[in-house]
Amino acid sequence: MSAPNRDTAPAAEAAGDTGQYLTFQLAGDTFAIGILAIKEILEYVPLTQVPLMPNFIRGVMNLRGAVVPVIDLARRFGRAATPIGRRTGIVIIEVTYEEQQLYIGVLVDAVHEVLAIPSSDIEPPPQFGGKIRADFIAGMAKVDTRFVMLLHVERALSVDEMTQLTDLQADSTLDMRLEID
Repeated sequence: MSAPNRDTAPAAEAAGDTGQYLTFQLAGDTFAIGILAIKEILEYVPLTQVPLMPNFIRGVMNLRGAVVPVIDLARRFGRAATPIGRRTGIVIIEVTYEEQQLYIGVLVDAVHEVLAIPSSDIEPPPQFGGKIRADFIAGMAKVDTRFVMLLHVERALSVDEMTQLTDLQADSTLDMRLEID
């Protein structure tokens, strides 16, 4: 698998008329991420497990000498773990955290294609009310007869939020060990 070429984005995308999105399958649903956030697409490689991480952090991988965490996006969204199969892939995404560029791997069932989606075909995220989160959805794109969820990368892969969840899990593990002792 190869990464989409960032330099081939049409001039219309810069004007906001059309955006290019990488689509992928996740737990039976189709999601998309803007190609400008994507560094590369890789076939699945075995990951190194890191103890005491939240269940959505599947492990880390070596990407040309750099340690890259790999997030199971299905688990991040409260679903069952992504099963590893022949089409399983890892999408390397570039996020900004405290003015630094970080790479995060996202485990997906299968990578589909890059679609050019006109802004006129994108609806705002659904409103579910105050108790159900939809802030990670940037919009719902109409593609043929179905909707594709466009992810807001900075929110879906919020480093701050994942750090807080890791800290909470570490605290609960420590509490459980103290109760046992």
